[in-house]
Amino acid sequence: QLQASGGGLVQAGGSLRLSCATSGFTFDDYAIGWFRQAPGKERERISCINSYDRSIKYGDSVKGRFTISTDSRKNTVYLQMNSLKPEDTAVYYCAADSAIYRPVSRVVGEYDYWGQGTQVTVSS
Repeated sequence: QLQASGGGLVQAGGSLRLSCATSGFTFDDYAIGWFRQAPGKERERISCINSYDRSIKYGDSVKGRFTISTDSRKNTVYLQMNSLKPEDTAVYYCAADSAIYRPVSRVVGEYDYWGQGTQVTVSS
């Protein structure tokens, strides 16, 4: 089970930190991806971290502004979002992928578990 939280309304240029609390599975056996979906658009992966090799990836749209991190003691993954833009407005989801012995997938259907999503709204 995953539970995303931390979304809200923020002005452009502001920051938010999203949390993804996990339970019910072994945290170190999964990669965690952060996705977002804006109205009328497909769900896209914006960042991921693989527990196996600690590799991290970012989408081009968030590179340099967002930072993913983990706290294995709390089984939680964070997404620090800085310099937010109106185009970052979306519902943000975290998801867990058990296939950690390969590059973390971008494909929504390849993730095993999903959180419920948290709304991020950036005003101009």
